[in-house]
Amino acid sequence: MAAVVSQSEIYAQVQQFYAGQVRHLDGLRAEEFAGSFTADGVFDHRPGGDPLVGREAIAAAIGEYQRTTHAADPVQRRHWFNMLQVFPQDDGTLRTEYYALVLQTRPGVREPMVGPSCFVTDVLVHEDGELRTKFRKVSPDHVV
Repeated sequence: MAAVVSQSEIYAQVQQFYAGQVRHLDGLRAEEFAGSFTADGVFDHRPGGDPLVGREAIAAAIGEYQRTTHAADPVQRRHWFNMLQVFPQDDGTLRTEYYALVLQTRPGVREPMVGPSCFVTDVLVHEDGELRTKFRKVSPDHVV
């Protein structure tokens, strides 16, 4: 008999998962970020661009972006996921919806720049006792 897990326990697990995932992203650890996806995970975050499919593609694209855009820039980026809703599905997956903001703080400047602001939909699965992202769709608010 499978253990019964409460909605609040599921919600807390999802929050813990996202907290770890964004720390990899903010820490410029593309491989670890990609490792939070399933082997065939889909990361659809570029309006008009093809989704990234699979950990290798995700790691390569995110790593290249970080190296060319962020590595030499001393700005501190923080991804904030909030207003999270978790919807357990009949197949055992979790569909989530949340808002994402990116805060960028420059050395010596107290007030961060905010942006972009996005709406995100994920499908999370349990693999080997851990949550992983199977599918992510990021919809920036500034793109209509």
